[in-house]
Amino acid sequence: MKKLLNTLYVTTQGAWLARERETVLVRVEQETRLRLPIHTLGAIVCFGQVSASAPLMGLCAERGVALAFLTEHGRFLARVLGPTSGNVLLRRDQYRRADDRAACAEIVSVLVAAKLANSRGILQRALRDRPSSSGSQPLQDAVAHLATLLRSVRGRNDSADSIRGTEGAGARAYFGVFDRLITQDDSRFRFTGRNRRPPSDPVNALLSFIYTLLRHDYTAALECVGLDPAVGYLHRDRPGRPGLVLDLMEELRAPLADRLVLSLINRRQISGNGFTTQESGAVSMDDDTRKAVLIAYQERKRDMLRHPFLDEEVEIGLIPHVQAQLFARYLRGDLDAYPAFVWR
Repeated sequence: MKKLLNTLYVTTQGAWLARERETVLVRVEQETRLRLPIHTLGAIVCFGQVSASAPLMGLCAERGVALAFLTEHGRFLARVLGPTSGNVLLRRDQYRRADDRAACAEIVSVLVAAKLANSRGILQRALRDRPSSSGSQPLQDAVAHLATLLRSVRGRNDSADSIRGTEGAGARAYFGVFDRLITQDDSRFRFTGRNRRPPSDPVNALLSFIYTLLRHDYTAALECVGLDPAVGYLHRDRPGRPGLVLDLMEELRAPLADRLVLSLINRRQISGNGFTTQESGAVSMDDDTRKAVLIAYQERKRDMLRHPFLDEEVEIGLIPHVQAQLFARYLRGDLDAYPAFVWR
């Protein structure tokens, strides 16, 4: 259990939420583990086998406290709300900014800067780990190029389309040297470039699979705070595409998803034998490999780090929820700027 940004996250399996006058009680095996006055909360998010009494649901609805239920792995199930009030105003702010070119460009620049900084951090980490590697020069060149792109995004006020072009250049530089981050000598894990729909090699299959898991986490986080997952800024509106989910995902692609893929391959936690190539050329994982990746992803989400904006220890799995809350606060005007997540 942890309280962040006036939201209570209940992750203890078997917990029971109850009401005692104007207080929320969290009980585990008949023992009260936590008491919080309802007026200190804006939302309660329950993961897995967590239950709530009807009186507590009524109290939350009466006080405007959103009560959300997710699976243990973070898939959104439902949100209990009273009479609609704040969410419609929040979504109207979201839509207005998406239609405002200047406001949209401001958000896009923040998101792209965070993505470039985090991508550059992955390459810098590789250089620190292997300073004498014979292939370090391309990595150094890519780091320098990403730094130049990052300065250009931070130092100008261009259109969203122009900044999107910079994001594309950064992605090409980053993935252009991604193969040099793979130290395992299995030729099946060679990486020649990013491809998808369908992925045509094991590395791209891993990247796409973990990106999908991260996408589900961000969708659940945005649903919990009442934002529309479909209306984004960096990613334009398209039927069936969760634009805002893809926007906020950009912050964690490199430091969470890409680092996990590299760890699984370099530490030989998965084997090249766990992938099959279909007649269409698509590469897929077998059941054992998929299970190993899922376990590694869930274990990684339980790791702790200090959030750069909150300056608090937070489980990595809660970062999408924290960022969704921060983005909602920015749209409501509670924050002057959106504090994108930059891995330290």
